[in-house]
Amino acid sequence: MSTGDPLPDGSHGPHVLVDDLDVLDICVDDRHHLDRVLRVRDGDPITIGDGHGGWQPFHWGSMPTPVGERCQVAAPAPRVGVAFALIKGGRPELVVQKLTELGVDDIRPFVAARSVVRWDADKAARNAERLSRVAREAVMQCRRAWIPTVHDVTDFAGVAELHGAAMAERGGAPVDGETTLLIGPEGGWDNDERGAAIPRIALSDAVLRAETAAICAGVVLVASRSH
Repeated sequence: MSTGDPLPDGSHGPHVLVDDLDVLDICVDDRHHLDRVLRVRDGDPITIGDGHGGWQPFHWGSMPTPVGERCQVAAPAPRVGVAFALIKGGRPELVVQKLTELGVDDIRPFVAARSVVRWDADKAARNAERLSRVAREAVMQCRRAWIPTVHDVTDFAGVAELHGAAMAERGGAPVDGETTLLIGPEGGWDNDERGAAIPRIALSDAVLRAETAAICAGVVLVASRSH
């Protein structure tokens, strides 16, 4: 096994995830996507990863055949996260998809004081499963070696107390060591939330839509980590 190798870049075909690279139990939906949507044929090159840094080139088939050395990619450090107040419609899926593609490690939906969207326990459980599935699919599309953690929905206090937390707000400072950015609801922060003793980070001089701000936060954090 080699360590520190680059991510699968697409030159070896599509990327698919399994729980264990020694077992290669590819789920029915993923097989269907490879066979019917991407038209991968027996013998075509693919890469298979475990979502925990491990990946390896294979030739596709009913039982994929390894054709290259297994690689282990180190987890990004430090971990960076975006916490976003719940928003309507399919926009949470968009946020999770784009944050995953960008390389964010922790994605945390939460309920702010002015949040219009609020999930009861059943809906929260369904949406947690759905958002985790979106993240997994995005990992395969963008060929990340590590699946991000999509956390259960929480409240403002639960994200404000995180180490390295900061609030996104116009007039704030640039990122400087913060590792989790909190994105408020479309109605903005209320007075109690504004009173939280955490830094303020500026993402733009303009007023951004909630989903735009969340994606922008991911860009800022990952770029800051890279440099």
